[in-house]
Amino acid sequence: MIWFYTILSVFIVSAISLVGVTTLMVNKEKLEKFLMYFVSFSVGALLGDVFLHIIPEISEESGFKAQSGLLILGGIVFFFIIEKFVNWHHCHHVEHTHKIKPMAYTNLIGDGLHNFLDGVIIAAGFMISFPVGLATAIAVVLHEVPQEIGDFGVLLYAGFSRGKALLFNFLSASLSILGAVLTLAIASGAKQFSSIVLALAAGGFIYIAGSDLIPELHHDFKWRSSISQLFMLVVGIVVMWGLVFVE
Repeated sequence: MIWFYTILSVFIVSAISLVGVTTLMVNKEKLEKFLMYFVSFSVGALLGDVFLHIIPEISEESGFKAQSGLLILGGIVFFFIIEKFVNWHHCHHVEHTHKIKPMAYTNLIGDGLHNFLDGVIIAAGFMISFPVGLATAIAVVLHEVPQEIGDFGVLLYAGFSRGKALLFNFLSASLSILGAVLTLAIASGAKQFSSIVLALAAGGFIYIAGSDLIPELHHDFKWRSSISQLFMLVVGIVVMWGLVFVE
């Protein structure tokens, strides 16, 4: 059943890459407003998954020791390095070669690696338990939606046709399947391995929520929008809390 739940989850994650085409049928102002609520919900879901599922499971399996804390910090540092690498290449290509196309391919490489890690994380979650796997898969899906819409926009801006942009985005997203299969094949039954991967994932989720998503929410200073964002953030946490009771 671990294989079934994992593969189903990563297929859903891969299919999320096709969401970008919907942006062509939605008014830009409405889309941005919708995305901010979705981003708020994603922040709550990511942080809720870390503090309500992943860390408690690591503590239950092996006890939360300094090593676990170092692995979480290592996850933060790892995602920081990945984002720095991708952003550096973006700036390098735009400022020094004045070409947009290489930026798109660099974005695809970075996104592909990110998706591969998503597959590894989801597989590790289901290896621990169904509730952890489900919560992690939901958290991954939620933060993939705004990311995939942004990636689709980058590829269109780079000169890709709509069909080509969807195809390349889908191929990049499909690497999550590879990550999941390799994890299950290599480490099936290895609780220690899954705990290590989840600790690194926790650091990655904290980094994504704190570095990428929360700053986006601070661009809108209107009090009504702020209240709505706070509400959706709390809803994301509540959803993750509800999954604690899933057996």
